[in-house]
Amino acid sequence: MATETTDAAEAASPGMPQLDFSTFPNQIFWLVVTLVVIYLVLSKVALPRIAAVLAERQGTITNDIAAAEELKQKAADAEAAYEKALADARSEASRIAGETKAEIQIEVDSAIAKADAEIAARAAEGEAKIAEIREGAAAAVKEVAEDTAKAVVAAMGVDVDDAAIKSAIASRLKG
Repeated sequence: MATETTDAAEAASPGMPQLDFSTFPNQIFWLVVTLVVIYLVLSKVALPRIAAVLAERQGTITNDIAAAEELKQKAADAEAAYEKALADARSEASRIAGETKAEIQIEVDSAIAKADAEIAARAAEGEAKIAEIREGAAAAVKEVAEDTAKAVVAAMGVDVDDAAIKSAIASRLKG
C-alpha cells in the first residue's frame, strides 16, 4: 500500500521543477535579479580592478620599453665614447712611438757621428804614423844608400867626399 501511495504522488507531481510552467514567472524574476546583481558586481567591482591591473601592466610595459630605449641610447653613447677613447689612445700611442723613434734616431745619428769622428781621428792618427814611418823609411833608405854608396866607392878605391855622395843620392831620390 505504501508503494501505491508513492506511485500516486509521483504521478501527481509534474516532474522537474524547472519545466513546471506554473513556476516560470517566479524563475524569470529571480533570473533577472541574479543577472542584474552579477552585472552590478562585475561593473562596479571586478571590471574596474581588472581595468586597473591592465592599465598598470600597460604602464609598466611602457616604462620598461622607455627604460630599455634609454639604456640602449646610453650603451650606444658609451660605445661611441669607448671608440673615441680607443682612437685617441691609438693616436697617442702612435705619437709616442714616433717621438721615441725620433729620439732613438737622434741618438743613433749622434752615435754614428761620434763613431765617424773617432774613426776619422784614428784614420788621421794612422795616416800620421804611416807618414812618420814613410819619412823614417825614406831617411833609412837615404842613410842605407849613403852607406852603401860609400862602401861601393871605397871598394872601388875612389876617394869621394860625403857631400858629393849625399847630393848624388838626393838627386837620384827626387827623380
